[in-house]
Amino acid sequence: MPDRGGSPSGPRMRVGRPSRRARTLLMTLGVLAVLAMAFVMFAGFWTDWLWYRSVEYSSVFTTTLWTKIGLFAVFGLLMGLAVGLNIWLAYRLRPPLSAMSLEQQSLDRYRMGVAPFKKWVLLAVTVLVGLIAGASASGQWRTWLMWVNGVKFGQKDPQFGLDVAFYAFDLPWYRFLLAFGFAAAVLSLIAAALTHYLYGGLRITSPGARATAAATGHLSVLLGVFVSLKAIAYWLDRYGLAVKSSDFKATGNWTGLRYVDANAYLPAKTILFCIAAICAVLFFATLWRRTWQLPVIGFGLMVLSAVLIGGLYPAIVQKFQVQPNEQAKEAPYIQKNIDATRKAYAIDSTKPENYSGKSTVKAKDQLRTDADSAASYRVLDPNIVSPTFQQLEQKRKYYQFPTTLDVDRYKGKDTVIGLRELNIKGIPKRNWINDHFTYTHGYGAIMATGTTTDANGSPVFTESGLPTTGDIGTYQQRIYYGEKTDQYSIVGGPQKELDYEENGEKTTSYKEKSGVSLSGAFNRAAYAVAFSEPQILYSGAIGEGSRILYNRTPKERVEAVAPWLTIDGDAYPAVVDGRIQWIVDAYTTTNGYPYASRTTLGDTTADSLTVGNQQRTVVAQQNQVNYIRNSVKATVDAYDGTVNLYQWDTQDPVLKTWMKAFPGTVKAKSAIDGDLMEHLRYPQDMFKVQRELLTRYHVTDPAQFYSGSDAWQVPDDPTNKDGNAVPPYYLSMKMPGDTAQRFSLTTTFTPNGRPNLGGFMAVDADATSKEYGRLRLLRVTEDVPGPAQVQSKLNGLPDVAQFVRDMKGADSDIQYGNLLTVPLDGGFLYVEPVYAQGRNALYPLLKKVAVSYVDADQPDGDTTKDTTVFEDNLTNALNAVFGVDAPTPPTTPPPGTTPPPPTSNDAALKAAIADAQKAYDAGEAALQKGDWTAYGKAQEELQEALQRAADAGAKLKSTGTGG
Repeated sequence: MPDRGGSPSGPRMRVGRPSRRARTLLMTLGVLAVLAMAFVMFAGFWTDWLWYRSVEYSSVFTTTLWTKIGLFAVFGLLMGLAVGLNIWLAYRLRPPLSAMSLEQQSLDRYRMGVAPFKKWVLLAVTVLVGLIAGASASGQWRTWLMWVNGVKFGQKDPQFGLDVAFYAFDLPWYRFLLAFGFAAAVLSLIAAALTHYLYGGLRITSPGARATAAATGHLSVLLGVFVSLKAIAYWLDRYGLAVKSSDFKATGNWTGLRYVDANAYLPAKTILFCIAAICAVLFFATLWRRTWQLPVIGFGLMVLSAVLIGGLYPAIVQKFQVQPNEQAKEAPYIQKNIDATRKAYAIDSTKPENYSGKSTVKAKDQLRTDADSAASYRVLDPNIVSPTFQQLEQKRKYYQFPTTLDVDRYKGKDTVIGLRELNIKGIPKRNWINDHFTYTHGYGAIMATGTTTDANGSPVFTESGLPTTGDIGTYQQRIYYGEKTDQYSIVGGPQKELDYEENGEKTTSYKEKSGVSLSGAFNRAAYAVAFSEPQILYSGAIGEGSRILYNRTPKERVEAVAPWLTIDGDAYPAVVDGRIQWIVDAYTTTNGYPYASRTTLGDTTADSLTVGNQQRTVVAQQNQVNYIRNSVKATVDAYDGTVNLYQWDTQDPVLKTWMKAFPGTVKAKSAIDGDLMEHLRYPQDMFKVQRELLTRYHVTDPAQFYSGSDAWQVPDDPTNKDGNAVPPYYLSMKMPGDTAQRFSLTTTFTPNGRPNLGGFMAVDADATSKEYGRLRLLRVTEDVPGPAQVQSKLNGLPDVAQFVRDMKGADSDIQYGNLLTVPLDGGFLYVEPVYAQGRNALYPLLKKVAVSYVDADQPDGDTTKDTTVFEDNLTNALNAVFGVDAPTPPTTPPPGTTPPPPTSNDAALKAAIADAQKAYDAGEAALQKGDWTAYGKAQEELQEALQRAADAGAKLKSTGTGG
């Protein structure tokens, strides 16, 4: 057939348009992509909800979520409406005809371009600013909850007579509202001005008036709103002076009003408030006057007043009234700062007690006797012996101990404790199944007496082995939650877990309800997305009963269920009622306590142990605070992860506020049982904050405080060269006047710029004590050597020099342990264990003990005072430092004298000594071969033999047959 149209024959081809099948496929892929993106965003939300529900703190999740949603919606809507309404109003107030000018002709193109989409542009701008404002407002959920649930402190600030709650809870919320109002006013003003300019209401180069009457009135109202907000800001600034931080050269960091604030800034803010209010009225009056003259003059007057009254006048007062007699002028305000700071940090009842440093006892025998009862000297340093625990009790490479062990009390004795936690890096064969299914938990609490070591310098374990055995009886030894457990595990399903290896592998399957169930496909998909691990979705190792455990460190769990708490840097384990419980101290803080000086928690709590050790770093909600209370004691079960929060400070208004916001999350103090109470202690971070404040605020006289003549400092740790602060130490000791030892947390002070001892502080750290939390501060009135001087004298001893040469010759490293300071009969006793670690040895051993007794009343030529000694053990060192001879050993009977016949106790003692020597020799042989299993067994046999020897010796002494 001929082609009638000149076109090719056959069907016409449609070029560039996909087929219906292709369009359907593209639409399907698009919908799937949107759904996938939505599921990815939803997965995080859903897994969070499941986790909070699993730990039975879902109310925390819902309260926080709904608060954020509410703030987002309300403030996002308000901002969007404010900006959108002003854009719409500016458009409605546009002039009917625009002036004929080049400026307007160029704007016509933009107006024509926007015209078809003006509704969409308005909607887009409104939504955008609303989303930004809502997101910003949702971050203020803590501020909102504190404001709406605030509890009165019952304490008033000395300047305005307002309850402290106004500054802690109300003022932050008012400042947020003010900042939001400023943002809304400025954005509305910019948006309205641009709209008026686009539609001819404002003109820059056109002839005639620069603004229409409608534009003038509209913008004047917005400027009036802005200036009104500025007036409110001036009024709030008056109260802000009570919590304002400044640098006061006499005292450093300062919070609260000073003379110039009360007598210059405060009246200046009041005057500026009045000027701003009048200026705002002038702007609003432009609606009727239609002229900018008066409001512009008023605004200029306000700016000039802010410079002269708010800046120049206070500078003149400071220069000509304060500086010539600063101490007298500032004295009342320094007193207010001292009183408020001491109250805010709970040190207001701490008054320095004069302690001369002069020995009140002259008899050497009496000093030696008193030294035995003055303290339980902890020669086992938890900061050094972790490698020893690691080598003797690790048992398998996939176990580990923390770098720094903890000190607790068991059966009334100071005990060093560490948990044998899982070390994921030590798994023999790394793969996904082994990492997350097979190796899931650690095993056992290892304990050693803090005051003794064996003959080899190793710890004397009271709980050891795998599984552990010892003094504390039966308990749940599996550790699924710990400081080192930062990976997720999937337990309870088809895949068996390795329990421990001892005479073959033992397996187990987790039966608790901890964690989140993965039995359902939806949960598996959500976690596969949340953890970026697709195998969670399809792995056959997951099935009925499988549960995923995560957020497994104690501090992480407590912070998650109580996001309003600041967490202490040192969570410590204790065996309580047959379970291992992590005990976590938590604080409530605020930076809004009037007149109380602020401190930076990250800096204040840093010492030679926290540097580089994130596990001992405080988890702070607010790094800058000026009020702190140890208001909550929390526990985390090491087996099932159960978190319990207990109200500890029943008077703290900040805690009461949060308990109103999150009802039911904190249990009453009465819910703490007796076994748990025995292991609660005064927290280190709280103590470190208080000691830092007491370097200055132990002085309560304003004149002396101003001069800084009695200012102290926390000394650097003399046992290392890093220049970081000495950590506080736990030990049982007696303070002057005490009749019995108390489990205490102690620290020393030195005067600013000087190495001698300026002060000593201890707090009763035993939660079962009636005087728990009592801080006792000794001010040393005489010249007594400080820690650095004692350490320097020790390093200079000939015996130490010889020891160092011998150890270096044997290719051994020397480590100095905690330098303990104990008040004793008017003087101070320093005790320091010294460890050595050979090149072929994998852990340090206690080799020497240094002791120094310092006495400010040392007579010339008296070598028994201010003496530093270096001996093989603590007993010998105490004997030597006081010049007391050791007990005389039994002598050979004179000729012709019939020795007493050996008793059964004699035989038992000799047998025990022989067994101890045999075990010691076996341990040394195993040590040389690197056979740690044999070495550990030998150490256990040695401990058992030494105990038998001690028992036999005691019986000999009691029967009078001993030498």
